Amino acid sequence: MLRKLCLLGAAAGAFSAAGALAQTAEVTLTRLECGSGFNDARRFSDTFAYNDPKIPFTFSCYVIKHGEDYMVWDTGYAPGSTPNATNKPLGELLAQMKVKPEQVKYVGISHFHADHTGQLDTVPNATLLIGQKEWDAITAPKPMQGANVAGFKHWISGGGKVEPQPVDKDVFGDGTVMILRTPGHTPGHQSLLVRLKEKGPVILIGDAAHFHENYESDGVPGFNYDRAETIASLERIKGIAKNLKATVIIQHDPRDISKLPAFPAAAK
Repeated sequence: MLRKLCLLGAAAGAFSAAGALAQTAEVTLTRLECGSGFNDARRFSDTFAYNDPKIPFTFSCYVIKHGEDYMVWDTGYAPGSTPNATNKPLGELLAQMKVKPEQVKYVGISHFHADHTGQLDTVPNATLLIGQKEWDAITAPKPMQGANVAGFKHWISGGGKVEPQPVDKDVFGDGTVMILRTPGHTPGHQSLLVRLKEKGPVILIGDAAHFHENYESDGVPGFNYDRAETIASLERIKGIAKNLKATVIIQHDPRDISKLPAFPAAAK
């Protein structure tokens, strides 16, 4: 028990130390439009909280610039794969930012669903940062239902480097970009904390919640992997947001688009 407590204390200390390090590299965050459409709100509550069969949804991708390095967070649907998919491929959006795919060092994903992983093949040279349980689920002899296995074929085959994350990860080692373990929607779901010098901390929450109402009420979709983990992750995100005075961005909620500058401008 003592050893376990020491390990937990060390992990907490590492997180605090990373957060306290002086920010030396310039960090920016850009939102990319990766699709839009509608969804049935009734699907997103296992307590029958909603009656609207048609609510607006957005599908967002993000680019984090850290000094001379780039990271992409979530990649949206593959163009043409669904009516909600963007007609502007991720590669074209990166080109508008004057970023070449080979310049992208990391591609982090919140989870394995197709609306977040459809354009992973745009950045084949990037190291894939994925939750450990997510990776286990897509590489199992019988992959988990709903996983976009085809989107990961480059990394599954060994063509690209992958770093499965069992816990939080300080991506660049200075506390400015932190992957947060937030399971529940899927087994290895992740969120992303980006500390910006001017705007302050921003949390991209993936599908920990899909719109404001579920975030505020700890609402759980009936199709989530684990109800208790979903609620625990929402509580964690809210605690971090309160303590850091962070801006929370619900990636699918169009009401949060304006929290970041319009493309191609970046938050700093």
